[in-house]
Order: sequence, then C-alpha cells, then structure tokens
Amino acid sequence: MSDATLPPPPEPGERVPVDAAEAVLEAAATAVDGLAQPEAFTPLDHSRRLLLVHAHPDDESIGTGATMARYAAQNALVTLVTCTLGEEGEVLVPELAHLAADCDDALGQHRIGELAAACEALGVRDHRFLGGPGRWRDSGMMDTPANERPECFWRADLDEAVRELVGVVREARPQVVITYDENGGYGHPDHIQAHRVAVAAFDAAGDAAYAPELGIPWQPSKLYHSAIPKSVLQSGIDQLKAAGESNFFGVESADDLPFGVADDVVTTEIDARDWLEHKTAAMRAHRTQIEVDGPFFALSNNIGQRAFGVEHYVLVRGEKGNADGPQGREDDLFAGLD
Repeated sequence: MSDATLPPPPEPGERVPVDAAEAVLEAAATAVDGLAQPEAFTPLDHSRRLLLVHAHPDDESIGTGATMARYAAQNALVTLVTCTLGEEGEVLVPELAHLAADCDDALGQHRIGELAAACEALGVRDHRFLGGPGRWRDSGMMDTPANERPECFWRADLDEAVRELVGVVREARPQVVITYDENGGYGHPDHIQAHRVAVAAFDAAGDAAYAPELGIPWQPSKLYHSAIPKSVLQSGIDQLKAAGESNFFGVESADDLPFGVADDVVTTEIDARDWLEHKTAAMRAHRTQIEVDGPFFALSNNIGQRAFGVEHYVLVRGEKGNADGPQGREDDLFAGLD
C-alpha cells in the first residue's frame, strides 16, 4: 500500500475522523492474503529492526499498533510474531457467531484474515505465526477448560517454542524486542507464555552454542515490556465520563483494572499520534473481537489522539538511551543504538 493511497494524518490534537480510519482499512482489506509467505527481505537493508511477540491476533493493534505504524513508515523492519490464532475469542459479530469455539470452531482461520488486514493497515510486511499458523492453540482465559487442551499454547513445550522464536530472531536480526511483562499484562495464560518464550529467545538467540542449525547467532540489544501508565488509564476513565459515555470497563479507578503500571517505572514513551488512524483502522480490522462502539472508539473519537496515539514501554534489558521525551523518558525505542 503506497502513501499516495492514504489520507493525510490529522493535526496534533485533532480527532481521528472515522472515514480516515475506514479509508486505511478499505485499502488494506483489498491487498492481503493471510496465509501468504513473508515477502523476501534482507534484514540488514534496514538500519532499524523491531520484533514484537504477541499472543493473539488483535493484541498487536491494541497495545502497540501506533508504534508499529510509526516505525514501519520510517522504513524500519517491523517483524510481528503471533503465537496463536485466537480460536477461543468471543465473537462480537452476530452473523459470524457460528465461528466460535463451541460451534464450528472456525474462528482461528477467520482471524488470520483479520490480522492480515490489520498488518496491512499498519504497514507491517513481515508477520509470522510462531511455529506456523495453528501450531499452538489459544488457551482461553485462566482456569477454563481450554487451558487443558494439549495443543494449547499454555501447555506448549517451552524449549520447542523458544527454538521457533530463536529462528525468527536470527533471521530478522532485531535490535529491539517487545513483549508483555511477567503477568502478561493482565494475567492471560497465552500472554504469560508469550513473555516466557520471548525472554528466553532474547537470551538464547545470541548464544553460539544454542541450536547452531537455526542460523548465525544474533543478540538483540534491548528488550521492552509494553505498558499502560495508570495515569493514562485514569485520564481516560475521567474524560470518558465527562464526555457522557458509560464508565470505562465498568470501573471508576485505574487501580481497579487488572492492567496498568505505576508511572515511575515507565522508561519509554513513543509519540505516534500521526499514525493513529492506522492503529484505529487495524483495530477495526479485528471486527470479531473489538466493538466499534466500545470504550476504545468512544475514547479515541471524544478525547482525540493523546490516549491511544502515545504508547508506553518499560525497558528491562539493555541500556536506556537519551531521555529526550516527557518525564525523562526515552522517546525512541532505538535510543542509544544508532
């Protein structure tokens, strides 16, 4: 998708017009094949290389979509690794309810297409399913029967999953890797497992003695956890209420949410507001999972770009670069590496 097909980014502080996001999504939806082989590329042709490890289709867009779009637009190699097809997701589109796990159990295959459209909207050309599409199944929420299925990601052999990811790391050669924190952000078993696999692969990929058949060793320089500061969550709750919308996920305080981190642990703040329509389009692509009229879109349309066009991270491995951003934070994931 060329830049000529896209609407111009909104001015800072301007609302994201619904038709702008829809234009991005419409262009994306006509140009995707969810099962196509990754385009041939030479990683070192890109001076900046970023790899993200996410659990399910839609996770990439919700938490890191604006960041991905910004770096892709700046010619960084953005590699997305998704660990499952999201087969256990709730289907929010009535006419597609038959795809659910307790009916036709065909949601995972459908979500391959949704993810492909989302990646196209974000400008991401290098997407992989860990071990191939459907190698590991969505584990569902913690303590549900889906956790007991032997093929679910929660029960994956850690060594096997790490080997699969090390192969991708050695091929893509990212300087920066992003995944979830130890709790998977909010306790989902697949998010926790994605964290375990990503951290182990981060360490193993540069070890020449580890699986030499997987390629030349490559050690990424920085490992980040995606994060949402509690102040950002509280601001969203307060502004949504002030705009007359229903309260945010049924809570009055950010402290009552199962996610969010203390502001003082956030090391990095990526301002990608100029790419928010791409993030919004990517989220709309995941239509079986995200309600267009739900809290995210109420916030993005009523509050503007700040809440969702700025994404936050915690550096957990590597050296922090120059603190050129707000509150003494990095404003670039590659800070200190160029």
